[in-house]
Amino acid sequence: MKRGIHAGLPRTDGIGADPLSDGDLHDIHLATLEVLERTGIWVEAQDARDIFRDGGCRVNDDTFQVHIPAAVVEDAIHSTPPIIRWCGRDPRHDLMLGGGRLAFMNFGEAVTINDLVTGENRPTVTRDVADICTVVDWASEIDVYEAAITPRDCNEDIATIHHLAAALPAVSKPMMFGPLSKFELQTCLELASAVAGGVDALRERPFLGLGMCSVSPLQLTEQGTDVCLFAARAGLPLSILAMCMAGGSTPQTLAGTLVLHNAEVLAGITMVQLAERGAPVIYSSSTTAMDLRLGAASVGTPECALLNACVGQISRHYAIPSWVAGL
Repeated sequence: MKRGIHAGLPRTDGIGADPLSDGDLHDIHLATLEVLERTGIWVEAQDARDIFRDGGCRVNDDTFQVHIPAAVVEDAIHSTPPIIRWCGRDPRHDLMLGGGRLAFMNFGEAVTINDLVTGENRPTVTRDVADICTVVDWASEIDVYEAAITPRDCNEDIATIHHLAAALPAVSKPMMFGPLSKFELQTCLELASAVAGGVDALRERPFLGLGMCSVSPLQLTEQGTDVCLFAARAGLPLSILAMCMAGGSTPQTLAGTLVLHNAEVLAGITMVQLAERGAPVIYSSSTTAMDLRLGAASVGTPECALLNACVGQISRHYAIPSWVAGL
């Protein structure tokens, strides 16, 4: 089993970055609770709204708006496991997430690739998966394989299935995928269960993690809540990720963006804990500022790094494992 180095803890050597004070964290939390209870969050799927309703939330089925009481949110935070064991197909790559420990995964999901033979940029295809997975599995610095590309030589409705089928023989580390439909979710579970030795064996040693993304501002789509509920019921690690753009889908200010980001992630966490108390969840972020020239996310920028540092602090404040993108 691999345990990463500690990050974000007081040390007598090394460096760190904690942009938020204890007072800042308190204010962000209180503002988030106010947003979730007064403004609420838009939830597309009826089954997800029913879970919120049964958990004591105020639900309007005409507008799809869900208002979550502060006590419900805080109970969900407390019921989320602070430590997650994310297994590899090879036990040497089992990973403990949480407790301030640091791990790394590759970025995804690319739609073009530089061909190693011709040197030209071309669309990504299924045969690229094995090459990328071989490198990731070899690299000791990478702890988790995230779906690195989108295979564009197959039907996009089942691209995740083709990707997982190609990756399974080549990756012995924990894996993260984001299926886009109930059919893909079920088929990916069947593939992973066949490799693990059955559904119960996969639940005991979950090497497949699932990821979803909210839609800013303050929306949980049916596709996203399907992933959340499926992962929770299957006992698989779940990444709930917000992809806010400061100055675009959220306020321009750091504090305003963090409050909206926090509200979206905590809404997903609350739904998951209402459905399956104690389900393993990762508090995730690809939030950054909007590039005003392109209207796109400015990943890999100082703004992205600052937001990631803040998100890491917030997740440690809640004692929930975190994942941040774009460094």
